[in-house]
Amino acid sequence: MDLLDRLIEHRTLGSAPREELQWLVEHGELRTYPAGHVMASKAEGRPEAMFILLNGRASISVDRGAGPRKAFEWCGGQVMGLLPYSRQGAPPGDSIVEETCEVLTIFEKDFLEMIRTCHAVTATLVHVMLDRARSFNTGDWQNEKMVSLGKLSAGLAHELNNPASAVARCSKQLLTGVVNADRAGRALGASQATDAQLALLEATAERCLQTPQSQVRSPLEQADREEAIADWLAAHGADDSIADALADTAVTIDILDELAAALEPEILALSLHWIAAGCSVRRLAKDIEQGANRISELVTAVKGFTYMDQARTPQPMNVGEGLRNTLAVLTAKARSKSIAVAIDVPENLPKVVGFGGELNQVWANLIDNAVDAAASRVDIAVGREKANRLIVRITDDGPGVPDDIRKRIFDPFFTTKPVGHGTGLGLDISRRLVEQNGGILDYQSEPGRTTFFVDLPIEPSQREEVAS
Repeated sequence: MDLLDRLIEHRTLGSAPREELQWLVEHGELRTYPAGHVMASKAEGRPEAMFILLNGRASISVDRGAGPRKAFEWCGGQVMGLLPYSRQGAPPGDSIVEETCEVLTIFEKDFLEMIRTCHAVTATLVHVMLDRARSFNTGDWQNEKMVSLGKLSAGLAHELNNPASAVARCSKQLLTGVVNADRAGRALGASQATDAQLALLEATAERCLQTPQSQVRSPLEQADREEAIADWLAAHGADDSIADALADTAVTIDILDELAAALEPEILALSLHWIAAGCSVRRLAKDIEQGANRISELVTAVKGFTYMDQARTPQPMNVGEGLRNTLAVLTAKARSKSIAVAIDVPENLPKVVGFGGELNQVWANLIDNAVDAAASRVDIAVGREKANRLIVRITDDGPGVPDDIRKRIFDPFFTTKPVGHGTGLGLDISRRLVEQNGGILDYQSEPGRTTFFVDLPIEPSQREEVAS
């Protein structure tokens, strides 16, 4: 079978007029590439030609931070390489032959004549280019979504671990505490305490079970308090092992002196055990409540971050809430790096219209990058700096963006992070997401201060309210 007949049977180009296929035969160069051959290299930059695959198989692998993975595959009957009207620069990865390929190569120097002469072929190739771009973009978006989900999961797991562990620990201790409180109550009830003494005990217990003083004690101050109470207990013949429990309450030495003056030593010892057991149970229950509330807050923040309960349509959204929800699941990373994160969101901030989940993905990318770059601090500020625009500024005190990469930081797959720590897609996709929401993403940088700002349109009805 001659080359023209093979092109007529080509799945992608075979429907073109015979004279156009004949032009390809006359201007193309038939080549055979063995398995393992690199047809287009990322290191060499822009491909030099278009490859019409007659048979065999080739693929492109892209390293998005976790090692090379196959992103696309071509086989006989398809077209790869550089295409007419393409603005492609360096490919995102190496295109490698997997099974020996026969290829008709059309070099870029002949593209202009091909466009003038082969209208049907050119139209088909433009559609191929659009489909290829759409396929790559879809893969990029999915990959970046998985990266964002990984960051979200890691941050959420870290944030949930502390309250969940506290709830589990306190629940176990609470079982013992309830038993001790019940035992102490029965022992006190069996004592010879008078009604007046029991009334004093109940009043004292209420005073001790009140919320402890709001002042936060330092570890040294707390240790001194426990030691003072333990010394008092020992001096009055009581069990000093309950000093820790009493130190966490509002009890004072004066209150203990009042009890000692009103109660016989045996009843005093039983009373202090009863008060300490009640205090322990109350404290454990409070810790469980706080842990459960923190878990509930985190779940609420995640729902707000993902907008999982809302329709896939643009709607008025509160930028401040989105930033706070994002911080709730990323704060663990900042804390682990000793980075202080401050957020300034004015009250009654006008809303913007957009896709909340997409904008929260932007906040996650920008805040995560800022924490990575910061020396000690990240500042997030939201304000209305233009008539009908809202501007979010995320600033870090890191070394700044080097001059030699400033024009490239929004390029797909460009990253300064080590392998496995970044895909190079975060800023590219963030800018596209912002633009889809009618906004602008840009940055300013100098040593010690880099600010990424997102300029978003205010929700129309609130524009009218402000204008009036």
